Amino acid sequence: MKALVYTGVEELSYLELPDPSPAVDETLVRIVASGICGSDMHAFLGHDPRRPAPLTLGHEAAGVVTGGPEDGRRVTINPLVACQTCAECSASRENLCSQRQIISMPPRQGAFADYVAMPRRNLVTVPEHVPLSHAALAEPVACGWHGVRLARRVVGTDLAGLRCVVIGGGAIGVGAALSLSAQGADDVMLVEPNEMRRARLADVSGFEVCAANEPAMPSAGTVDVVIDGVGLASTRTMASELTRPGGVIVHIGLGEGTGGLDIRRMTLQEITFIGTYTYTAQDFADTASAIFDGRLGPLDWIEERPLAAGQAAFQDIRAGRVAAPKIILTPEHTTASA
Repeated sequence: MKALVYTGVEELSYLELPDPSPAVDETLVRIVASGICGSDMHAFLGHDPRRPAPLTLGHEAAGVVTGGPEDGRRVTINPLVACQTCAECSASRENLCSQRQIISMPPRQGAFADYVAMPRRNLVTVPEHVPLSHAALAEPVACGWHGVRLARRVVGTDLAGLRCVVIGGGAIGVGAALSLSAQGADDVMLVEPNEMRRARLADVSGFEVCAANEPAMPSAGTVDVVIDGVGLASTRTMASELTRPGGVIVHIGLGEGTGGLDIRRMTLQEITFIGTYTYTAQDFADTASAIFDGRLGPLDWIEERPLAAGQAAFQDIRAGRVAAPKIILTPEHTTASA
């Protein structure tokens, strides 16, 4: 099979590799669409020691089961492979499983390839009317869906009437904003510094878009729920300033490890900070359902490119030349509309 392999810092090679061999409880999935995630970019830049070269990246994927009794089944892939036996898994908190694996991190190869082997329990059937390029968004959007669910639990009330702000107009931020709207929020602002991306997102229903210095930006201390989909010290500073007393900060982004939070203000004003990474299996399934029934909108904010051109796609993202929040890579053997 063909695969886009991370072979060194800022270097991706389109190579011929052996097809994966599914284990007893696994099935082979022919990849139709696979999104570029921020974590893939971190690896590409040499900033993620968990993803050493050489490695096939990619974990936001959808495709078609190949072989066996379910041959031809259209699926989106939950890339988190949990142990199913620990206390966290038994409590349906698979995202906290200490033995969890994820495709695109050793020992599992990723989905920037023609095929990937996955446990059957990690596959969600995609209806015929849903393009697989849209189904591949279940993974990044599920991160925001999970974060919104956690925020709702803290605020203890419906999101209707609450002021919500999402920082970052990438797929994580856009997914979080759409998840807020789908889970009942009616006042959602997305903050994005890139003018080209703001223009691309201006017509996406469910939220407004602004830059941090625009008049539409909410005043300090007035926001009930802030979701940081970037995770830099500067965005954490913004989140600390925006959140009202008793409000909630949901931190999804992994841009920087330290700095930015106003711990004194958060302590004195009882601001809840929730760090969240990935999602539960139920969150993933719920997100997929929201995609399938249209609650997340038309999902027309993606850009599709050939997997073979992945190196250029990564370079364009790094240079800020991409307006779309998400680039979907498609292998040569298929098209993302399959």
